[in-house]
Amino acid sequence: MKYYLDITLLPDAEANLGFLWQKVYQQLHLALVENKIAENQSAIAISFPKYGDKVFPLGDKVRLLANEEEQLKQLNIEKWLSRLTDYTHSKSIKEVPKTVNQFACFKRKQFKSNLIKEATRRAKHTGESLEVAMEHFKHYQAESSLAFINMTSLSMEGGISKNRNFKLFIEGKNLEEQVQGVFNCYGLSKDATVPWF
Repeated sequence: MKYYLDITLLPDAEANLGFLWQKVYQQLHLALVENKIAENQSAIAISFPKYGDKVFPLGDKVRLLANEEEQLKQLNIEKWLSRLTDYTHSKSIKEVPKTVNQFACFKRKQFKSNLIKEATRRAKHTGESLEVAMEHFKHYQAESSLAFINMTSLSMEGGISKNRNFKLFIEGKNLEEQVQGVFNCYGLSKDATVPWF
């Protein structure tokens, strides 16, 4: 990734950071889908420069990255964020500093949504007590404390719109080595890295 564009979220009394992340990221996702390079593949990656922030886990900045400047220009992010101009500030496209020697991988993490239901199913299947089965799933509760964004799926099934809300959990990990790979239409990857600066 050689070029980037930063977007700062500007919360106020009426729109907190959680609400803004939901609105902004939904638009970013739609922009990436509109500009995808293959089925669920994006040439644009997303980074969270303030990931792990004490005030809000994702911070107040999102960074779009691409190998070519033209890919960011073609995305035309101003169009996608036009309804949110009072709450966002986009900077111009810049080159990633050549001195960057750290990388990060941001990936989607999915969890079992109903732990009681899962534990009941496990207890029935294995003959364990519900308490023992719940113990098996306790790591999900710790992992689900990851940063997340409330999203709405706008998928179509059989020509019928199926809108459903879900939490997009995002796990960030810093790495010393750059890893090449593919990014999905959320700008995330299971293993590919982005420059960390």
